[in-house]
Amino acid sequence: MKFGKKTAYAALLASAALVLAGCSGNNSEAPAGGNEANGDEMYIALVSKGFQHQFWQAVKKGAEERASELGVKITFEGPAAETEVDAQLQMLQTAIDKKPDAIAYASLDPEACVPYLDKANAANIPVVYFDAPCNGDVGLSLSATDSKVAGALAAEHMADLVGGSGKVAIVGHSQINSTGVERRDGFVEKIESDYPDIEIVDIQYGDGDHLKSADIAKAMITAHPDLKGIYGTNEGSAIGVVNAANELGLENGKIVIIGFDSGAAQIKAIKDGLMAGAITQDPIGIGAQVVQAAYDAANGESVDEFYDTGSLWYDASNIDDPKIAAVLYD
Repeated sequence: MKFGKKTAYAALLASAALVLAGCSGNNSEAPAGGNEANGDEMYIALVSKGFQHQFWQAVKKGAEERASELGVKITFEGPAAETEVDAQLQMLQTAIDKKPDAIAYASLDPEACVPYLDKANAANIPVVYFDAPCNGDVGLSLSATDSKVAGALAAEHMADLVGGSGKVAIVGHSQINSTGVERRDGFVEKIESDYPDIEIVDIQYGDGDHLKSADIAKAMITAHPDLKGIYGTNEGSAIGVVNAANELGLENGKIVIIGFDSGAAQIKAIKDGLMAGAITQDPIGIGAQVVQAAYDAANGESVDEFYDTGSLWYDASNIDDPKIAAVLYD
């Protein structure tokens, strides 16, 4: 994927295409946004990675709030689970068929989405990304957390909490989409560069499913009885690790558990002392920013290559701080 500060001129091209279609006498094709928009109301289609985590509900909330401020219509949908790539691609195709003024997309598989977004580009529909991009040259902008920076932040806190030495492991949520890869790599690279006495003994992937992640974590703990910490790269991964520690009857703090995202279960686990802390994103900010980027692109305005919506560490000591509370979602 090539990003750069681009001018989104797609709306102008789309208007020209409609004029040409009208001259040919073909009036059967709906205008941009014709299946969803009312009159001149702008319509933006958002296709998310899923709905199973509270993170996506918070992104949806931010998107809806900004859409209301801008006076535009949006739809927000995603598959039941973040493993359902085919279902997400069907949603993307449906969104393209509705001829929206812009599409906002969060990629589950960065390669599988390429031909679909090429179709959107051919139809002169501007495309912006949120959370995770598609490969290729179509996308104008990405609104997301800098996942490598966030992974490194998790590594710093893990190193501090395990005393700078010992064995740790990672339960990842994906080795395909960019958030899973970058949250893992940010953590690994930081440990390897700054903490030579810490060894990452295992990295496995539970697809963000708390049951699968729990089984993986239990196997890790059994295989490495001297394991000092586990990092879960999303909500489902982290809660799976917490559940594994509970099922094995480990005392609180026996293994340092660090998570990613928030949600009611992780917040409770931190308050109860089951989890040491986690990295939170700003999902409401991501939703708001991607709608703004889509709106700007549809209006032919320039958009930035990357909007970093930030990440913060939270634990029992700062969870009630107003700055932290504002970006927690439960």
